[in-house]
Amino acid sequence: MTKENIKLFSEMHAEPSWLADLRQKAFDKIESLELPVIERVKFHRWNLGDGTITESEPSANVPDFTALDNHLKLVQVGTQTVFEQTPVELAEQGVIFTDFHSALEEIPELIEEFFMSSVKYDDDKLAAYHTAYFNSGAVLYIPDNVEITEPIEGIFYQDSDSDVPFNKHILIIAGKNSKISYLERLESRGEGSAKATANITVEVIARSGAQVKFAAIDRLGENVTAYISRRGKLGNDASIDWAIGVMNEGNVVADFDSDLIGNGSHADLKVVALSSGRQVQGIDTRVTNYGCNSIGNILQHGVILEKATLTFNGIGHIIKGAKGADAQQESRVLMLSDQARSDANPILLIDENDVTAGHAASIGQVDPEDMYYLMSRGLDKATAECLVVRGFLGSVIVEIPVKEVREEMIATIEEKLSKR
Repeated sequence: MTKENIKLFSEMHAEPSWLADLRQKAFDKIESLELPVIERVKFHRWNLGDGTITESEPSANVPDFTALDNHLKLVQVGTQTVFEQTPVELAEQGVIFTDFHSALEEIPELIEEFFMSSVKYDDDKLAAYHTAYFNSGAVLYIPDNVEITEPIEGIFYQDSDSDVPFNKHILIIAGKNSKISYLERLESRGEGSAKATANITVEVIARSGAQVKFAAIDRLGENVTAYISRRGKLGNDASIDWAIGVMNEGNVVADFDSDLIGNGSHADLKVVALSSGRQVQGIDTRVTNYGCNSIGNILQHGVILEKATLTFNGIGHIIKGAKGADAQQESRVLMLSDQARSDANPILLIDENDVTAGHAASIGQVDPEDMYYLMSRGLDKATAECLVVRGFLGSVIVEIPVKEVREEMIATIEEKLSKR
């Protein structure tokens, strides 16, 4: 019946045969595939999908749009698109930002070419599950040589009153020599307590010469168990600057990968994470250098409160033939509780001689001298500790392109610290 339900979903949305067939092939693979490997994170017993493909009903938790600016923007609540805005001048240049199934009608050839091209449906069990069961999503297409100076916003709310799986596929295609700044928010909205799962895949295709700034804030609720995969695929001289804030309340495993396919391609991945309560967050951040003179940098900073667990795996892999490649990584964790648990695992895989690579990792507590200095200037302990944490996570916060969102991230940090 499950396979039949997937078929019915495809028919209901008039999906092309290639996509309907791919869903069926992915379903057939799920049972035979292993879960992805996230080193030192035990998530095999988590509920990451109940085998349903359904759509959510219109929600009461719809935000107010009266104060929004005129930027390129898409807002979804559950599987429903509730707001879509494309300035006229961008539409005239061929820019598209719409829900996944509408994009299938507008640019079918491009979606067929790039959908699941940075991650294969049979890579692992969760990739196959996503391909078979994703129930909504979005496509952002930037034609060749188009530069957009204002930030683009994709806002995806999970309705906390709904148990419908939050299974989204977000595809970003940045054409040759294009230039964009994109902000993504995954957030639970409402006061409900329905238990839900999330399986989210974001693909960023940066074609030759494209420059993409990608910022994201993840704030899914404590009743959402999530797998989040963000993948970049870069052509010659393309670049993606990632700045990702992992601020969820529930258990999460995340996989942030960049494949430097093209010569001279460049990826910077900055990730901050804040874990609290008893939650478990496991984050794999990987850069694979295929192209000559490609550069990959990973910077991960995390803060752990109470009895939470946070694991950073930083993986730099230089493939044979990637001469002149550079892979650097740094993972640092600040522990504010002696009951917290953390791992920071640097991994370098080097298959070429003419390269540069390095790594650093540390786990520690707040420096007593820093606290002494701040408190000697009249600050109480809680305020001083908050300032230290903000400074520690600041390398990513400053990369968020929208001032209001930067302030929201800081407020989230302060809120979590105040609950201790």
